[in-house]
Amino acid sequence: MRTLPTWRSLLYVPATRESFVAKAHTRGADAIILDLEDAVAPAEKPAARAALARAVPMVRQGGADVCVRINRPLRMAAQDIDAAVAAGADVLVLTKLMGPDHVRLLGEMTGESEAAHGVPVGRTRFIGLVETAAALSVMEAIARAEARLVALGAGGEDMATDLGMEPTPDALYVPKMLAVLAARAAGILPLGFIGTVAGIADLEGYRAMLRRSRALGFACASCVHPAQVPVVNAEYGAQPEEVERAARMVTAFESALAQGLGAVAFEGQMIDEPVVERARRLLARAR
Repeated sequence: MRTLPTWRSLLYVPATRESFVAKAHTRGADAIILDLEDAVAPAEKPAARAALARAVPMVRQGGADVCVRINRPLRMAAQDIDAAVAAGADVLVLTKLMGPDHVRLLGEMTGESEAAHGVPVGRTRFIGLVETAAALSVMEAIARAEARLVALGAGGEDMATDLGMEPTPDALYVPKMLAVLAARAAGILPLGFIGTVAGIADLEGYRAMLRRSRALGFACASCVHPAQVPVVNAEYGAQPEEVERAARMVTAFESALAQGLGAVAFEGQMIDEPVVERARRLLARAR
């Protein structure tokens, strides 16, 4: 069974913005995504690729995992992968995935780059993004396609554009939840939330949306602005009172099991194995 990261927040930083890169490690994100895709103009792609050698160790200073979001066109993807692996990136963010064969092809290319640069083959992990209507029906196959894959999300803005809808929580509910179901079925992290990453003005509304999203099964989320990072960390992290209650619950249930009981009343709630398993997972995540 693959070991999954314990991410809450993943902060996007354009690889070409030196001032942003220099401060990224101070923002408190669990992972930094150096972006070679949408945040970088076409003419600047080569410069962004070249900047990775300096940017990767710089953003790693605070202990965050370093991700690189690559471009979809295959020629650019190959160049992006090679530059990211050479720079020592931990994770590649794969955009606009078409299906499981697409994931496997990018996995093969990554393995070739790892071998060429003396990186242990298989070290570089993947985050998959499904951003087109055509890929929705193969979401679970995508999630199971590669052992490198540790997280999967459905895009917001690109998905809404492809589906001819506005990127509202109601409109995106089905594709986003399909990603949660596919990721959980494959044993990887569901990335994202019900909505899009675009809004930064209403942080309290953002917090409420994250709280709802966590209850729906999302595990981690990307941020486009540093102000979002502490909000994501708070809402997707384990709260102290939750951890304390989970510990009490596990203790009470184990005591009940020792008495031959499979269900027991606990602090006004009937608990049994599935409820307690969620508590165990919360404790494991908090550790």
